Amino acid sequence: MIRCCQICIVSLFATRLIVLPDETKHGLFVGLTTLDLIYLTEQPPVANQKLVASDYTLSAGGPATNAAIAFAHLGNPTTLLSAFGTHPMTHLLLADLEQYGVRSIDLAPTRREPPAVSSIMVTQATGERAVISMNAVNTQVSADAIPFDCLQAVDVVLIDGHQMQVGQTIAQQAKSLGIPVVIDAGSWKPGFVDVLSRADYVICSANFHPPNCQHEADTLDYLLQLGIPHLAITHGEQPVYYWNQGKTGLVEVPQIRAIDTLGAGDIFHGAFCHAILREDFVAALAMAAGVASRSCQFFGTRRWMTEGKSVQANVGN
Repeated sequence: MIRCCQICIVSLFATRLIVLPDETKHGLFVGLTTLDLIYLTEQPPVANQKLVASDYTLSAGGPATNAAIAFAHLGNPTTLLSAFGTHPMTHLLLADLEQYGVRSIDLAPTRREPPAVSSIMVTQATGERAVISMNAVNTQVSADAIPFDCLQAVDVVLIDGHQMQVGQTIAQQAKSLGIPVVIDAGSWKPGFVDVLSRADYVICSANFHPPNCQHEADTLDYLLQLGIPHLAITHGEQPVYYWNQGKTGLVEVPQIRAIDTLGAGDIFHGAFCHAILREDFVAALAMAAGVASRSCQFFGTRRWMTEGKSVQANVGN
């Protein structure tokens, strides 16, 4: 067993990264988009209780979507490949994406059903969240919906697994073109193995359990058997474990007072996609941990980008 080492890059966590125009990289993000209704409450409700929230916000959400917005915020051209449709609520999603500089490609332009909606309650004292949502299980799109030129001039691809057929095809095409493929492995989904086997970087949550994997060691063994060269497992505020082409270690996560942990993992993935095009694997994980920690200091998934901008740093220049 290779002994773990630790790396801590804390000074970056409160920064907004500055990237010169000629250093921008184009990212394609593939997966789920939801309409998120987020409430800040003193505590989650119990049966038959009515609560009055102290704050609320409405925004586009979903793993690939939040990652795309973070990637765009860090100064990169960004495209989101997702199923939107024509329902009136979709206009809210598209307007939010446009506001943050994300170009959207609709995989289901004739779909009339409403988008998936998530209701989220954030506990004010701890930053913990409770989520009720619909994922993309009932809105799967065929790979035939993929535009033929969507990988043109793309430098990195992130796939969250919620549109599995599309993700499988995009991963295969990106691999053949030499475009790095990053996987957000939040939870196991049928067909994921075909995507994972083509990945360059897989970042798992501690709750990611492939078939017959009960423990983290089982998950790691499963993924290593697929030949993935770079792996990481996040543990919330605890250190990130990584396996980097045979070398293992821990990346420390900046310790902060969390206001809201919603979307922190998604933001981690978006920041990682930004950093991995400029830094090595371990440094990219450390930068992503810093950005994700910063996001937890603000309510909702957007305010970290607009509040407290006084501290800035150059990364990857």
